[in-house]
Formats: sequence, C-alpha cells, structure tokens
Amino acid sequence: MKIKDAEIISLMQNPRTQEKGVRALMDAYQSRLYWHIRRIIVDGDIAQDTLQETFIKAYQNFHQFKNDSQLYTWLYRIATNEALQQVNKMKKMQKTDEDPEYYMQNLVADNTEGDAEEIQLLLQNAIQSLPEKQKLVFMMRYYDDLPYEEISKIVDMSVGTLKTNYHYAKQKIEEFIKENYER
Repeated sequence: MKIKDAEIISLMQNPRTQEKGVRALMDAYQSRLYWHIRRIIVDGDIAQDTLQETFIKAYQNFHQFKNDSQLYTWLYRIATNEALQQVNKMKKMQKTDEDPEYYMQNLVADNTEGDAEEIQLLLQNAIQSLPEKQKLVFMMRYYDDLPYEEISKIVDMSVGTLKTNYHYAKQKIEEFIKENYER
C-alpha cells in the first residue's frame, strides 16, 4: 500500500508521529531520489551518503515546507542541492593539476558495469562533461521525465532558460558522442 503525500505531511507535522512520517517519507521517495543523486554524483557510496543527508535535511527543515509545491518537488530540490554541494567538495579535493571533468568521467567508467554498451558509457561521459546547469536540466528531463515547470521550481530558473539549457545540452552530448564513438 502506497502512502499518499497528504498522509506523510500530516505524520511529519505531528511530533508524536514524526518518526513514522520520516519512515514513510523515506519509503516513498528513497529510490527515486537515490537515482537522481546517483546520476549527479556517479559514485554509489557517496550517492547513498548524500541521500541520507537529504533525508536528514528534510527532517530538520520540514517546518519550512509550505505545501505550495508537491512534496517530491521540495525533496528533489534538497537532494539536488546536497548532490551539487557534494560534487563541489569532490572537485575541491582533487589535485589542482587534475581536471575535475576528467576525474568525473573516470569515475563514470569505474562505476559502469563491464558489460555496458559503449554508447551508454559515452552518454554518461558526455553528460559529465556538460556545465553543471545543463547537466542538471538534462538529467531531470531525460532520466526523470520531469516537466519544465517542475524543474523550474527545483532549480529556480525560468522555463525559457531551462529549455535553452536542455537544447544546448542535447547538442553538446550529440557532438561528444559523434566525436568519440569508434565503430
């Protein structure tokens, strides 16, 4: 039985049922948020840690949820911010002579199953080579099939800007694959 957002919100707002609310929140959104974070971070262990941080932040800041957006949109925004903070930490930890994009692409290669198609690996590397905003918009649209209006609330950008970022991301990915695909 899937619990509805209204019930989760009600449980979270009552101090006596808040623990049950957190469990329901995690049960309802853990998988979707994990894969969103994983596409940004790539490394499974770090993505799992970031997911936990997302739920901790959601629990600590639930009083700020205004119910003016969907619960998932609010959680998605927290997860996105946590993932971006983690990516920035990872980039800062890299040696200054190592290109962060190169590091992220190697991380993709290291975390891809051995039997994965070459084109899938190229796609992942192409996505990792995108500027951060284009990467986020592309992943939310391509993988999560979110409407531009939802993405707009999550990343706080206008729909027009999002469409432009998605268009440029697609172009860059296509170019990357064409340049790097060996037949």
